[in-house]
Amino acid sequence: MFFMSQAKSEMIHPEAALPGRMTPLATASTHFLTGRPLKSEIPSGLQEAMFGMGCFWGVERMFWGIDGVWLSMVGYAGGFTPNASYEEVCSGKTGHNEVVRVIFDPAVVRYEDFLKVFWEGHDPTQGMQQGNDRGTQYRSGIYTYDDAQEQVAQESRVAFARQLHTAGYGAITSEIISAPEFYYAEDYHQQYLAKNPNGYCGIGGTGVTCPIGLEVS
Repeated sequence: MFFMSQAKSEMIHPEAALPGRMTPLATASTHFLTGRPLKSEIPSGLQEAMFGMGCFWGVERMFWGIDGVWLSMVGYAGGFTPNASYEEVCSGKTGHNEVVRVIFDPAVVRYEDFLKVFWEGHDPTQGMQQGNDRGTQYRSGIYTYDDAQEQVAQESRVAFARQLHTAGYGAITSEIISAPEFYYAEDYHQQYLAKNPNGYCGIGGTGVTCPIGLEVS
C-alpha cells in the first residue's frame, strides 16, 4: 500500500475533491472464496455492517472467516468523489476511507462480535493513519446502518476507551457515523490476501481486550 505524506493526512474540503465519474469501477463478479455474486442483493433476514481499520486487504481477512458472515467486500466510503479509483483515493483528494462491508446472519453472529474484532484488530487512537500507512483513507471508522448499530457502537467505544486509558493509550479517534454510500474497489483488491497469501497486511491491534459482552449489552 502507499505511504502518505503529511498533506494527505488532512481531510480535503468537499469543493477541492476530485470530481470522480458517473460509471462505477469494474470489480470482481464473484467472491473469490465463496463464489457468491459480489453485488448480490441482501437475502431476507441478513444485515449489513461496515468498518474502516486501515489497509482493507488485512481488514477483510479478519471478517470473511467469521461464522455468520455471508459475504465480504472492500471499497471506498466516507468521502466526496463518486466512483473513485484506488489511485485517486491514495492521492488524498477524495476524502474516502478504505472500508470493508459485510453481509451477515444476526442469528449466527452478533453485531457486537464485529465490534470486538474492530476494536481489538487495530489501534483506534492513531488518527489519520494505521501503523506506517498514513493518510485519510486509513482512518478508523464504524459506519452504522440503523439506530441499534449506532447505540451499541457508541457504548462499545466508551467501554473500550476505559480499557485503552488503563493500558496507557490516548483518546480514541474513530469516527462513528451513519453508513455513507459504498463504492466497490477494483477487482484485484477483493479478497486480496486470499489471492496473495503472503501479501501486505499492515494491520495490528493494541493487545487490549474489548469488554463487549461484559459491559455492553
